[in-house]
Amino acid sequence: MKSKILKELKNADDYVSGQQLCERLGVSRTAIWKHIKALRAEGYEIDSVTNKGYKLVMEPDLLTKEEVSSCLHTRWLGKDLHCYETMDSTNLEIRRLAEAGAKHGTVAITEEQTMGKGRRGRSWMAEAGTGIAMSFLLKPQIEAQNSSMLTLVTALAVNKAICEITGICAKIKWPNDIIVNGKKICGILTEMSLQMDEINYIVVGLGINVNIDHFPEDLIDKATSLQIEGGRKIKRAPLAAKVLECFEKYYERFLKTEDLSLLQDEYNKLLVHTDQKIKVVRGSKEETFLSRGINHRGELLVEDEDGKVSEVSSGEVSVRGILGYV
Repeated sequence: MKSKILKELKNADDYVSGQQLCERLGVSRTAIWKHIKALRAEGYEIDSVTNKGYKLVMEPDLLTKEEVSSCLHTRWLGKDLHCYETMDSTNLEIRRLAEAGAKHGTVAITEEQTMGKGRRGRSWMAEAGTGIAMSFLLKPQIEAQNSSMLTLVTALAVNKAICEITGICAKIKWPNDIIVNGKKICGILTEMSLQMDEINYIVVGLGINVNIDHFPEDLIDKATSLQIEGGRKIKRAPLAAKVLECFEKYYERFLKTEDLSLLQDEYNKLLVHTDQKIKVVRGSKEETFLSRGINHRGELLVEDEDGKVSEVSSGEVSVRGILGYV
Protein backbone atom coordinates (compact mmCIF):
# COMPACT_ATOMS: atom_id res chain seq x y z
CA MET A 1 0.00 0.00 0.00
CA LYS A 2 2.89 2.38 0.72
CA SER A 3 4.13 2.02 -2.85
CA LYS A 4 0.65 2.75 -4.23
CA ILE A 5 0.33 5.90 -2.11
CA LEU A 6 3.82 6.96 -3.16
CA LYS A 7 2.94 6.46 -6.83
CA GLU A 8 -0.21 8.59 -6.42
CA LEU A 9 1.80 11.39 -4.81
CA LYS A 10 4.52 11.22 -7.48
CA ASN A 11 2.00 11.36 -10.31
CA ALA A 12 0.18 14.38 -8.85
CA ASP A 13 1.05 17.92 -9.91
CA ASP A 14 -0.40 19.39 -6.73
CA TYR A 15 -1.93 18.29 -3.44
CA VAL A 16 -3.92 15.05 -3.33
CA SER A 17 -6.70 14.95 -0.75
CA GLY A 18 -6.98 12.15 1.76
CA GLN A 19 -10.46 11.43 0.42
CA GLN A 20 -9.12 11.02 -3.13
CA LEU A 21 -6.47 8.58 -1.90
CA CYS A 22 -9.12 6.64 0.05
CA GLU A 23 -11.37 6.34 -3.00
CA ARG A 24 -8.59 5.43 -5.44
CA LEU A 25 -6.94 2.87 -3.18
CA GLY A 26 -9.97 1.53 -1.30
CA VAL A 27 -8.65 2.09 2.22
CA SER A 28 -9.59 4.26 5.20
CA ARG A 29 -8.23 7.73 6.01
CA THR A 30 -6.59 6.21 9.09
CA ALA A 31 -4.71 3.71 6.89
CA ILE A 32 -3.61 6.51 4.55
CA TRP A 33 -2.27 8.52 7.49
CA LYS A 34 -0.34 5.54 8.89
CA HIS A 35 1.36 4.93 5.55
CA ILE A 36 2.14 8.63 5.10
CA LYS A 37 3.73 8.60 8.56
CA ALA A 38 5.79 5.52 7.62
CA LEU A 39 6.98 7.17 4.40
CA ARG A 40 8.06 10.25 6.35
CA ALA A 41 10.02 8.02 8.72
CA GLU A 42 11.88 6.61 5.69
CA GLY A 43 12.99 10.09 4.64
CA TYR A 44 10.20 11.30 2.34
CA GLU A 45 9.22 14.92 2.88
CA ILE A 46 5.43 15.04 2.51
CA ASP A 47 3.61 18.30 3.08
CA SER A 48 0.07 18.16 4.49
CA VAL A 49 -2.40 21.05 4.44
CA THR A 50 -5.92 21.02 5.87
CA ASN A 51 -8.59 20.89 3.15
CA LYS A 52 -5.92 20.37 0.47
CA GLY A 53 -4.30 17.05 1.32
CA TYR A 54 -0.79 15.71 0.77
CA LYS A 55 2.05 16.72 -1.53
CA LEU A 56 5.40 15.01 -2.07
CA VAL A 57 8.08 17.66 -1.62
CA MET A 58 11.30 15.63 -1.52
CA GLU A 59 12.18 11.97 -1.93
CA PRO A 60 15.38 10.25 -0.73
CA ASP A 61 17.65 8.23 -3.02
CA LEU A 62 16.59 4.76 -1.89
CA LEU A 63 16.21 1.36 -3.54
CA THR A 64 13.25 0.28 -1.41
CA LYS A 65 10.32 -1.72 -2.71
CA GLU A 66 8.07 1.32 -2.37
CA GLU A 67 10.44 3.60 -4.26
CA VAL A 68 11.24 1.24 -7.15
CA SER A 69 7.64 0.03 -7.51
CA SER A 70 6.37 3.60 -7.67
CA CYS A 71 8.56 4.17 -10.75
CA LEU A 72 7.91 0.81 -12.42
CA HIS A 73 5.89 0.51 -15.63
CA THR A 74 6.24 -3.12 -16.67
CA ARG A 75 3.73 -5.88 -17.35
CA TRP A 76 5.54 -8.75 -15.62
CA LEU A 77 9.17 -7.96 -14.85
CA GLY A 78 9.63 -6.80 -11.24
CA LYS A 79 6.06 -7.40 -10.13
CA ASP A 80 7.61 -9.73 -7.54
CA LEU A 81 10.27 -7.38 -6.21
CA HIS A 82 12.71 -8.10 -3.37
CA CYS A 83 14.73 -5.15 -2.02
CA TYR A 84 17.49 -5.46 0.57
CA GLU A 85 19.79 -3.16 2.52
CA THR A 86 22.72 -5.56 2.19
CA MET A 87 23.42 -9.04 0.89
CA ASP A 88 26.12 -11.27 -0.52
CA SER A 89 25.02 -11.23 -4.17
CA THR A 90 21.79 -10.51 -6.01
CA ASN A 91 22.58 -13.32 -8.47
CA LEU A 92 22.92 -15.74 -5.56
CA GLU A 93 19.69 -14.43 -4.05
CA ILE A 94 17.77 -14.96 -7.29
CA ARG A 95 19.19 -18.49 -7.44
CA ARG A 96 17.93 -19.10 -3.90
CA LEU A 97 14.53 -17.67 -4.75
CA ALA A 98 14.37 -19.74 -7.95
CA GLU A 99 15.12 -22.95 -6.06
CA ALA A 100 12.33 -22.03 -3.64
CA GLY A 101 9.86 -21.71 -6.52
CA ALA A 102 10.00 -18.02 -7.43
CA LYS A 103 8.22 -17.07 -10.63
CA HIS A 104 9.46 -15.72 -13.95
CA GLY A 105 10.21 -12.00 -13.67
CA THR A 106 11.21 -11.98 -9.99
CA VAL A 107 13.73 -9.20 -9.24
CA ALA A 108 16.25 -8.69 -6.42
CA ILE A 109 17.91 -5.33 -5.71
CA THR A 110 20.28 -4.42 -2.90
CA GLU A 111 21.76 -1.20 -1.54
CA GLU A 112 25.02 -3.00 -0.71
CA GLN A 113 26.57 -6.13 -2.23
CA THR A 114 29.50 -7.84 -0.53
CA MET A 115 30.24 -10.91 -2.69
CA GLY A 116 29.15 -9.89 -6.18
CA LYS A 117 31.06 -11.19 -9.16
CA GLY A 118 31.41 -10.33 -12.81
CA ARG A 119 32.44 -12.18 -15.92
CA ARG A 120 35.30 -14.65 -15.49
CA GLY A 121 34.81 -14.60 -11.70
CA ARG A 122 36.06 -11.07 -11.10
CA SER A 123 34.62 -9.41 -7.99
CA TRP A 124 31.99 -6.68 -8.30
CA MET A 125 31.19 -4.98 -5.02
CA ALA A 126 28.54 -2.32 -4.42
CA GLU A 127 28.90 0.13 -1.55
CA ALA A 128 25.67 1.24 0.10
CA GLY A 129 23.95 4.12 -1.64
CA THR A 130 26.33 4.39 -4.60
CA GLY A 131 25.16 1.97 -7.26
CA ILE A 132 22.54 -0.42 -8.53
CA ALA A 133 23.13 -4.14 -7.95
CA MET A 134 20.17 -5.97 -9.44
CA SER A 135 19.31 -9.43 -10.75
CA PHE A 136 16.20 -10.96 -12.26
CA LEU A 137 14.83 -14.42 -12.89
CA LEU A 138 13.83 -15.67 -16.33
CA LYS A 139 12.22 -18.95 -17.29
CA PRO A 140 12.16 -18.81 -21.08
CA GLN A 141 11.10 -21.65 -23.36
CA ILE A 142 14.17 -21.36 -25.58
CA GLU A 143 17.10 -23.53 -26.61
CA ALA A 144 19.92 -23.43 -24.06
CA GLN A 145 22.40 -22.49 -26.77
CA ASN A 146 20.49 -19.24 -27.35
CA SER A 147 20.64 -18.06 -23.74
CA SER A 148 24.00 -16.29 -24.08
CA MET A 149 22.34 -13.70 -26.32
CA LEU A 150 20.40 -12.44 -23.31
CA THR A 151 23.60 -10.76 -22.10
CA LEU A 152 23.56 -8.61 -25.24
CA VAL A 153 19.83 -7.96 -24.84
CA THR A 154 20.54 -6.71 -21.31
CA ALA A 155 23.35 -4.47 -22.54
CA LEU A 156 20.93 -2.79 -24.95
CA ALA A 157 18.38 -2.29 -22.18
CA VAL A 158 20.89 -0.77 -19.74
CA ASN A 159 22.28 1.51 -22.43
CA LYS A 160 18.83 2.80 -23.40
CA ALA A 161 17.78 3.27 -19.77
CA ILE A 162 20.90 5.29 -18.96
CA CYS A 163 20.33 7.50 -21.98
CA GLU A 164 16.65 8.11 -21.19
CA ILE A 165 17.15 8.83 -17.48
CA THR A 166 20.45 10.74 -17.53
CA GLY A 167 21.00 11.89 -21.11
CA ILE A 168 24.45 10.26 -21.03
CA CYS A 169 25.21 8.47 -24.30
CA ALA A 170 27.01 5.25 -23.47
CA LYS A 171 28.51 2.60 -25.75
CA ILE A 172 28.71 -1.17 -25.54
CA LYS A 173 31.97 -3.10 -25.39
CA TRP A 174 31.13 -6.55 -26.72
CA PRO A 175 29.55 -8.51 -25.26
CA ASN A 176 28.44 -7.09 -21.91
CA ASP A 177 30.18 -3.93 -20.69
CA ILE A 178 28.64 -0.46 -20.82
CA ILE A 179 31.26 2.19 -21.58
CA VAL A 180 31.31 5.97 -21.20
CA ASN A 181 34.35 7.94 -22.40
CA GLY A 182 36.41 4.77 -22.62
CA LYS A 183 35.65 3.60 -19.07
CA LYS A 184 33.33 0.92 -17.71
CA ILE A 185 30.14 2.07 -16.02
CA CYS A 186 28.20 -1.21 -15.90
CA GLY A 187 28.87 -4.93 -16.03
CA ILE A 188 26.43 -7.76 -16.77
CA LEU A 189 26.56 -11.41 -15.75
CA THR A 190 24.13 -14.04 -17.06
CA GLU A 191 24.00 -17.48 -15.41
CA MET A 192 21.92 -20.52 -16.24
CA SER A 193 20.56 -23.60 -14.45
CA LEU A 194 20.08 -26.64 -16.69
CA GLN A 195 18.27 -29.93 -16.23
CA MET A 196 19.53 -32.34 -18.85
CA ASP A 197 19.62 -30.04 -21.92
CA GLU A 198 16.64 -27.92 -20.91
CA ILE A 199 16.73 -24.54 -19.19
CA ASN A 200 15.56 -24.59 -15.59
CA TYR A 201 15.99 -20.86 -15.21
CA ILE A 202 18.29 -17.99 -16.15
CA VAL A 203 19.64 -15.31 -13.82
CA VAL A 204 20.54 -11.95 -15.32
CA GLY A 205 22.60 -9.75 -13.01
CA LEU A 206 23.94 -6.25 -13.50
CA GLY A 207 25.88 -3.64 -11.58
CA ILE A 208 25.77 0.05 -12.47
CA ASN A 209 28.16 2.64 -11.01
CA VAL A 210 25.79 5.50 -10.24
CA ASN A 211 26.77 7.94 -7.46
CA ILE A 212 30.43 7.06 -6.97
CA ASP A 213 32.58 10.20 -6.83
CA HIS A 214 36.01 8.55 -6.95
CA PHE A 215 37.69 5.21 -7.64
CA PRO A 216 40.82 3.57 -6.24
CA GLU A 217 44.03 4.17 -8.14
CA ASP A 218 44.03 0.76 -9.83
CA LEU A 219 40.57 1.43 -11.35
CA ILE A 220 40.72 5.14 -12.11
CA ASP A 221 41.67 4.55 -15.77
CA LYS A 222 39.15 1.74 -16.26
CA ALA A 223 35.99 2.64 -14.33
CA THR A 224 33.66 5.60 -14.09
CA SER A 225 30.20 6.48 -12.76
CA LEU A 226 27.13 8.35 -13.90
CA GLN A 227 27.83 11.03 -11.30
CA ILE A 228 31.37 11.58 -12.56
CA GLU A 229 30.29 11.67 -16.21
CA GLY A 230 27.17 13.77 -15.70
CA GLY A 231 28.43 16.05 -12.95
CA ARG A 232 25.41 15.41 -10.71
CA LYS A 233 23.88 12.76 -8.49
CA ILE A 234 21.30 10.47 -10.10
CA LYS A 235 18.20 9.07 -8.38
CA ARG A 236 18.71 5.32 -8.58
CA ALA A 237 15.15 3.98 -8.30
CA PRO A 238 13.90 5.57 -11.56
CA LEU A 239 16.99 4.23 -13.34
CA ALA A 240 16.54 0.71 -11.95
CA ALA A 241 12.88 0.77 -12.96
CA LYS A 242 13.73 2.04 -16.45
CA VAL A 243 16.28 -0.77 -16.93
CA LEU A 244 13.54 -3.31 -16.14
CA GLU A 245 11.10 -1.56 -18.47
CA CYS A 246 13.60 -1.49 -21.35
CA PHE A 247 14.68 -5.08 -20.78
CA GLU A 248 11.08 -6.32 -20.86
CA LYS A 249 10.58 -4.72 -24.29
CA TYR A 250 13.86 -5.95 -25.77
CA TYR A 251 13.39 -9.43 -24.28
CA GLU A 252 9.99 -9.81 -25.92
CA ARG A 253 11.48 -8.80 -29.27
CA PHE A 254 14.26 -11.36 -28.76
CA LEU A 255 11.70 -14.11 -28.08
CA LYS A 256 10.00 -13.53 -31.45
CA THR A 257 13.01 -14.98 -33.29
CA GLU A 258 15.14 -16.45 -30.46
CA ASP A 259 18.06 -14.50 -31.86
CA LEU A 260 19.14 -10.88 -32.30
CA SER A 261 17.73 -10.33 -35.80
CA LEU A 262 15.41 -7.57 -34.57
CA LEU A 263 18.05 -5.98 -32.32
CA GLN A 264 21.27 -6.45 -34.28
CA ASP A 265 21.29 -3.09 -36.08
CA GLU A 266 20.62 -1.13 -32.89
CA TYR A 267 23.34 -3.04 -31.03
CA ASN A 268 25.91 -2.47 -33.78
CA LYS A 269 25.28 1.29 -33.75
CA LEU A 270 26.27 1.30 -30.06
CA LEU A 271 29.27 -1.01 -30.34
CA VAL A 272 32.38 0.88 -29.29
CA HIS A 273 34.78 -1.09 -31.53
CA THR A 274 32.94 -1.18 -34.86
CA ASP A 275 35.40 -0.87 -37.78
CA GLN A 276 38.31 -0.46 -35.37
CA LYS A 277 41.31 -2.66 -34.66
CA ILE A 278 40.94 -4.92 -31.64
CA LYS A 279 42.91 -7.61 -29.86
CA VAL A 280 41.23 -11.00 -29.49
CA VAL A 281 42.74 -13.02 -26.66
CA ARG A 282 42.27 -16.80 -26.53
CA GLY A 283 44.19 -18.15 -23.54
CA SER A 284 47.79 -17.10 -24.12
CA LYS A 285 47.23 -16.40 -27.82
CA GLU A 286 46.61 -12.81 -28.93
CA GLU A 287 45.56 -11.75 -32.44
CA THR A 288 44.68 -8.43 -34.07
CA PHE A 289 41.55 -8.00 -36.20
CA LEU A 290 39.13 -5.39 -37.45
CA SER A 291 35.82 -5.49 -35.60
CA ARG A 292 32.84 -5.72 -37.96
CA GLY A 293 29.96 -5.79 -35.49
CA ILE A 294 27.82 -8.72 -34.39
CA ASN A 295 25.75 -11.21 -36.35
CA HIS A 296 22.19 -12.31 -35.54
CA ARG A 297 23.52 -14.78 -32.95
CA GLY A 298 25.49 -12.18 -31.04
CA GLU A 299 28.86 -13.45 -32.21
CA LEU A 300 31.48 -10.81 -32.95
CA LEU A 301 32.51 -10.65 -36.60
CA VAL A 302 36.23 -10.04 -37.02
CA GLU A 303 38.25 -9.48 -40.18
CA ASP A 304 41.89 -10.50 -40.51
CA GLU A 305 44.55 -8.74 -42.60
CA ASP A 306 43.65 -10.88 -45.63
CA GLY A 307 40.02 -9.75 -45.52
CA LYS A 308 38.68 -13.05 -44.21
CA VAL A 309 35.78 -12.63 -41.78
CA SER A 310 35.19 -15.10 -38.94
CA GLU A 311 33.01 -15.26 -35.83
CA VAL A 312 34.06 -15.35 -32.19
CA SER A 313 31.84 -16.30 -29.27
CA SER A 314 31.82 -14.47 -25.95
CA GLY A 315 32.59 -17.56 -23.90
CA GLU A 316 35.80 -18.23 -25.82
CA VAL A 317 37.67 -14.94 -25.85
CA SER A 318 38.40 -11.55 -24.35
CA VAL A 319 38.37 -8.46 -26.54
CA ARG A 320 40.57 -5.43 -25.93
CA GLY A 321 41.34 -2.23 -27.75
CA ILE A 322 44.77 -1.88 -29.29
CA LEU A 323 45.88 0.62 -26.64
CA GLY A 324 44.16 -0.89 -23.62
CA TYR A 325 40.80 -1.91 -22.18
CA VAL A 326 38.73 -0.17 -24.87
